[in-house]
Amino acid sequence: MKIRNPGQVVSWCLFDFANSSYSAVIAAVIFPVYFVSVIAGNATGQGDLWWGRAISVSMAFVAITSPFLGGIADYSGRRKRLLLFYTLLCVLSVSSFSMLHKGMLLEGFILVVLANIGMEGGLVFYNSFLPEISGKEYQGRVSAWGYAVGYAGSICSLLIVLPFVKAGRYHETWFVISFFFLGFSLPAFFYLPRDRKTSVSLYSSAVKGGRHAFDTLRIMLKDRFLKRFMVAYFIYEDGVNTVIVFSSIFASTTLKFAVGELVLLYIIVQVTALIGAFVMAKPIDAWGPKKVLLLSLLVWSFVSVSAFFIETKILFWFLASVAGLGLGTVQASSRAFFTQFIPLEHESEYFGVYSMVGKSSAVMGPLVFGTVSSAFGSQRPAILAISVFFIAGLIIIRNVQGGGPNIGRFDDIS
Repeated sequence: MKIRNPGQVVSWCLFDFANSSYSAVIAAVIFPVYFVSVIAGNATGQGDLWWGRAISVSMAFVAITSPFLGGIADYSGRRKRLLLFYTLLCVLSVSSFSMLHKGMLLEGFILVVLANIGMEGGLVFYNSFLPEISGKEYQGRVSAWGYAVGYAGSICSLLIVLPFVKAGRYHETWFVISFFFLGFSLPAFFYLPRDRKTSVSLYSSAVKGGRHAFDTLRIMLKDRFLKRFMVAYFIYEDGVNTVIVFSSIFASTTLKFAVGELVLLYIIVQVTALIGAFVMAKPIDAWGPKKVLLLSLLVWSFVSVSAFFIETKILFWFLASVAGLGLGTVQASSRAFFTQFIPLEHESEYFGVYSMVGKSSAVMGPLVFGTVSSAFGSQRPAILAISVFFIAGLIIIRNVQGGGPNIGRFDDIS
């Protein structure tokens, strides 16, 4: 079976279109700069430090809870309802940003933590739909389509809020993103596979689901190649997450990009990322996700090391475009690679552990960047420190067996 229901694939991709407005405006471009420069102040690197702490705390919470929630979703059949809960948490928290003013550091910290938990926690359930809506031989390209549509959502949301940002109407900006996220996520709640009806109570499913998640983790750790993949993913995804949440702050603080330039820069990155995702969608299936992933990590290693030496905006424009080409492919190929390790009907708990590893990695990266930046009074040593994550991940992933074209490891067993 290939693509089971085109409508489900479209609605799944549209959810990526919706949540990418948060990724672009709140996590990457506009709000990080607003947080460090207006709410916290960044004269001595304190803004970097507190932004890193907010991201790390939220990611730590998601990392701890995601394997339990993945097990609960599979055991109780409440996957779509949990996706809705996390989506609403993010939307309501972002809309509450409009109440923040200069110096409200604690309030801003709490709302960022809640918003990021809503966004990142929901991805556990979003990702778990992939094996259900697409056959294994098409999962690589469907995964890439989701990221590609997401980049289009990033571009659209940035273009929509740009007039508000230029006019200094930041409070309206947060409201716009809330409605954008909510509106375009609605098709997923209508068309994705329904929750299963079970007689298991939420409490019982939480207890049994949590125990099942631990059992899943033990089973996964027995597979040495899966364990090696997860270690590599833990390391290089740390670098990816850190670059995403600090890229606009680096451009604004170190290279003195204005807000309009930041928006244009990010749009160019998203365009190149969209191109990269579409161009590499078929190769993920044809070449295998491992080869595409290795190529992407080479690109990221080059980008992070080069950023340390860049002094001019023109060179940073070029470097950001190169980074965009590797952005979608590293994420799509990682997700496609991981699906090859998943046995049938265990998607949610496996993706729960997958999310736990990815989000756990995001705990360290932002702390490293914020701490190094604050200690040296410069962001250049901080970005160079992040390059180590990509290089180490590349070295480890080379020794992971699997990731070949078209078929997964569990297809080989008969």
